[in-house]
Amino acid sequence: MRPTALITGASKGIGLAIATALAPTHDLLLGGRDQVALKELADTFPSARPFAVEVTDHEGLAQRTAGIEWLDVLVHSAGMAKLGHIADTPAQVWRDTLELNVIAVAELTRLLLPALRAAHGQVVLINSGAGQNAHPNWGSYAASKFALRAFADVLRAEEQDLRVTTVYPGRVATDMQRSVREQEGGEFQAGSYLRPESVAAAVLTAITATPEAHIQDITVRPKG
Repeated sequence: MRPTALITGASKGIGLAIATALAPTHDLLLGGRDQVALKELADTFPSARPFAVEVTDHEGLAQRTAGIEWLDVLVHSAGMAKLGHIADTPAQVWRDTLELNVIAVAELTRLLLPALRAAHGQVVLINSGAGQNAHPNWGSYAASKFALRAFADVLRAEEQDLRVTTVYPGRVATDMQRSVREQEGGEFQAGSYLRPESVAAAVLTAITATPEAHIQDITVRPKG
């Protein structure tokens, strides 16, 4: 029986790279908003199904997770980044950022804990270098990623039968990074950043670690 992995943000970027890396060995639940796009993507993998839901819709999450009784891997890859000085960042930006980057993660994990416990499973959280060091203009995003780091640490301590891994990538060549560079007023140079596949490789290392090994934190930065 193949293990099952649910990946949020699976339709592009890091989430898609992780789905591709796990597809040969796992049955996949592909998380995202667009049912049609997810179905088309699922058809390209050996064994995959769409898991279409808005992760900030808590009622929708509860409905979509109700039938999941066994889950080997949960990967949280969905997220957002809106830059700006604290003086120029309204409350709604903080709410939106924390809702997607932290609260949705906590709620989806909570709903799936029985299934993860049944499988003695693993939770993987795609964090950021901003979850290790906070810089000007990154207030709401860094705060959300520091909170995600704390969430992982507490989950690991409370659910000791699970493996909980946080991955801290540097800049990755994704659509999100393109948006970040536009907000910074800089040029998007894909060759200067990590490839999504490099982050996926780090995730795969944690997931395929021998049973007694618990890889808790991985930092990945572009070489050079």
